[in-house]
Amino acid sequence: MSVWDDLVGQDRVQEQLSAAARDADVLVTATAQGEPVPPGSKMTHAWLFTGPPGSGRSTAARAFAAALQCTSPDRAMGGAPGCGFCDGCHTSLVGTHADVEVIRTDLLSIGVKETRELVRRAQLSPAVGRWQVIVLEDADRLTEGAGNVLLKAVEEPAPRTVWLLCAPSLEDVLPTIRSRCRHLTLGTPPVEAVADVLIRRDGIDPERAHAAARATQGHIGRARRLATDERARARRAAVLKVPLRVADVGGCLKAAQELIDTAAEDAKQVAEEVDVKETEEMKAALGAAAGGRMPRGTAGVMKELEDKQKRRKTRTQRDSLDLALSDLTAFYRDVLALQMGSRIALANTDAQDALDRIAESSAPAQTLRRIEAVIACRRALDRNVAPLLAVEAMTMALRAG
Repeated sequence: MSVWDDLVGQDRVQEQLSAAARDADVLVTATAQGEPVPPGSKMTHAWLFTGPPGSGRSTAARAFAAALQCTSPDRAMGGAPGCGFCDGCHTSLVGTHADVEVIRTDLLSIGVKETRELVRRAQLSPAVGRWQVIVLEDADRLTEGAGNVLLKAVEEPAPRTVWLLCAPSLEDVLPTIRSRCRHLTLGTPPVEAVADVLIRRDGIDPERAHAAARATQGHIGRARRLATDERARARRAAVLKVPLRVADVGGCLKAAQELIDTAAEDAKQVAEEVDVKETEEMKAALGAAAGGRMPRGTAGVMKELEDKQKRRKTRTQRDSLDLALSDLTAFYRDVLALQMGSRIALANTDAQDALDRIAESSAPAQTLRRIEAVIACRRALDRNVAPLLAVEAMTMALRAG
């Protein structure tokens, strides 16, 4: 298998990255031998991968990083970089390559401190590989100050450093940064392609794989989770019942509270899995006594860790709510398709009865207003409106139609 096998439904992007990896090989060889670099190279020092959630932005970036570090002897005989089997490819993909740094955050933002550390690393020469590669999966979460710090590194890169930035859209990245990057746009993968990769790579039952891919409309990560996690299926089923539960004010308020409680439970589960272990490891690293007493002067470090865990909990709760709102949007999209007599495939065939009931009891204009209400709720959450208040406003708008 090559490094591109997990890049689903992105043939054009794969071709561009594969060509750039070949040119990168030529560039490194020419530089090492003191020869001039051939003109027209498709390789550059900064890339920006954009596309909707689930399109595979970070997958494409990691695959490209692996191709840049490929050490397969087949390259000398004209083979394409990115074999997937050599040490360079394997360690890059699993995250242990010394010259590939993958940055992802479970917090709300990436600050100046973390970005300065990245910039410092980017100035180093490769230790064992051909390039120093920095993959920033959440470039859209850079604060303005962090973006300005990164700009300097992208403007004046080290000779053998490559920046791979990922974001949902160009507008999510500072104009000064995106203007200095080569831009690649990924589209939503076809449902059949997502189902195929779930069957082939994850060994998921074909019927369940197709149902998950259809329900998530080509979002690879969500499809895998839906196909393998019973709790995820139960949560989605509960969300799809919301449109039938907002017939009165009491139902609206109860449905909103349950959505918030489910998101809070997800955040609590993550905290139980991660926070306790993280705290114990930090205490051990700081030399806490057996009885749990902390050495003097370490209170600030523990407070910083607590603040980080609190921000992660907030992010987890928001992500859970956003997933529920995405499912609601897909539900009303199916309702609108039924009302307009469209022949597009429905995402929520497992909720056909509910779709039919809502479609028959309302008009297309009402459905559009309900979709707008869900979108308005997402925007309110982005502006840090209290989650319960935002969701209650949405459920009341769903009732009004």
